[in-house]
Amino acid sequence: MFKRLLSIDQTSHKSLFLFGPRGTGKTQWVKRHFREALYIDLLRYEDYLALQANPSRLENLVLAHPSPWVVIDEVQKIPELLDEVHRLIENNQRSFVLTGSSSRKLKQRGVNLLAGRALTYHMHPLTITEMGERFNLEKALTYGLLPASCLEADPKRFLESYVTTYLREEIMQEGLTRNIGAFNRFMEIASFSQGSQLNLANIAREVCVSRKMIAGFFEILEDLLIAVQLPCFDKRAERQMVQHPKFYYFDVGVYRQLRPKGPLDTPTEIGGAALETLFLQHLRAFIDYYHLDLKIYFWRTNTGMEVDFILYGEKGLFAFE
Repeated sequence: MFKRLLSIDQTSHKSLFLFGPRGTGKTQWVKRHFREALYIDLLRYEDYLALQANPSRLENLVLAHPSPWVVIDEVQKIPELLDEVHRLIENNQRSFVLTGSSSRKLKQRGVNLLAGRALTYHMHPLTITEMGERFNLEKALTYGLLPASCLEADPKRFLESYVTTYLREEIMQEGLTRNIGAFNRFMEIASFSQGSQLNLANIAREVCVSRKMIAGFFEILEDLLIAVQLPCFDKRAERQMVQHPKFYYFDVGVYRQLRPKGPLDTPTEIGGAALETLFLQHLRAFIDYYHLDLKIYFWRTNTGMEVDFILYGEKGLFAFE
């Protein structure tokens, strides 16, 4: 068990969303810190079926439980529950912890209903701080820092299962795209863009679909919280800056699992992107966990001058290369 950096003040009784990719440890963290709460798991078929058929049943469950806290795990499975949550917060003084591994349906179906009534937190893969003496740089660069990757006896098999079972099947189950074959090819081809600027037209040609479809595929990856795009930093730029964002899968182990490998690949080609990804993982985690008002960019001119990461906000400007 790892002591996570995520910290929430329960005494305020403020409802919250906890977002993070599947497998980052949201459920374990919530169960550990909200032991007395009513726990509703929408990955459990019985819970999902009952509430999906009639979201108003949530009120009976909540009012029959003595705890003022209610946990709904994977709330994006039934976005309609947000209406009931909103009402219970207002009328019955209940506090909710709403976890989610996808923001797509929530954005489409009314997450704004809870604006001002629920804080937003994020869970990331493990960090060197959380792992302490158990951190191994070589292993982290190979298998990433999802908790199971760090604990499983066979992390490679876990990552194979994670990519196949979750990334691909979740997309099919959610009906996020009708062309799952093209999406499978896309995920692999996108891995070649890890740490690089995106060229949607080139990727579309390789996948043999339209540029518009590729743009939609990248949006799906971001909505599932398994990828991020960094914009170019152009504040007060005196040089002409590039326009295309840089792309990263959220975890170095997931990236390496998706990245096809062959005898023509050089160690530095994959290893350089892996190290950059590991560093980015830590930047994103520390910014969220310590509530730093900073945004992440990269800097690159049309002539090729580049800085990998720029942090910019009220606390200052920081460059990492």
